[in-house]
Amino acid sequence: MNEKAILDRIRDFVAEEQRLRERHLRRELSGDEERRRLRELEAALDQCWDLLRQRRARLAAGQDPDEAAPRPVDEVEDYLQ
Repeated sequence: MNEKAILDRIRDFVAEEQRLRERHLRRELSGDEERRRLRELEAALDQCWDLLRQRRARLAAGQDPDEAAPRPVDEVEDYLQ
């Protein structure tokens, strides 16, 4: 997956997150449903950001960014915390 595709996915996930929050505020979605899907989105976002960082690091090091690969959720979740 190239950088543009990763950034597009990140934008899609963020947009979905905003829609979920709006639906919850309008009471179209239960709190449990919202939290479950938000956890899934957060995990997917963590993976996307990690893959983007890997690609950029490989490129900066003169390596092939296409060799970067998504890591498991439990490895990248809460990466910056």
